[in-house]
Amino acid sequence: MEHYFTKSPKSELKIKKLKAILRKKEIEFYTASGLFSINQVDKGSELLINKCLIENNWKILDLGCGYGIIGLSLLKFNITLKLTFSDINERAIQITKKNLEFHKLKAELIQSDGFESIKEKFNTILLNPPQTAGKKLCFKLIEDSKQHLEKEGYLQIVARHNKGGKELSKKMFEVFNNVKEISKSAGYRIYISKLIINPDNFIKRI
Repeated sequence: MEHYFTKSPKSELKIKKLKAILRKKEIEFYTASGLFSINQVDKGSELLINKCLIENNWKILDLGCGYGIIGLSLLKFNITLKLTFSDINERAIQITKKNLEFHKLKAELIQSDGFESIKEKFNTILLNPPQTAGKKLCFKLIEDSKQHLEKEGYLQIVARHNKGGKELSKKMFEVFNNVKEISKSAGYRIYISKLIINPDNFIKRI
């Protein structure tokens, strides 16, 4: 059985167009068979889109982007952002590209197994982790993200607190020595960790 984290899906490609209200505005986008949550934007991604911490001109990585709805929504309503979309699934990259072209937006697209093909650093990394792929992979993504954040950059993860999110937040604390929740809805929470350069200033600033 193929999963949405399959590198090269063999299932028949079926594309559909959906609409959703994200960041208080309607957005149209394409989804496709072989990707995650193809019939609607999942509650976790919706929360991350609406409540993540972003600032103008930030470099952002939509890690494990699927059909690109997280980064697409942010870029659609803030064109100062510099988005990079990555996914192991080549179909995810194909459909994300289609969504960017549909909205006449530009961004970098990278097919990558985790951070394998990613060299850049970012102000924030956004992740709705592939928990179906197992805890080991999710933990590795958290560990590897530290090397791909700019000074005082943020890793932001959304997950269901009682369905693995609590363990992910503990791992974030282990890796970054800090973690906090910035939003929650329908059982989902956004956990955020900061790459601390000056630990003495951290409590005052976050």
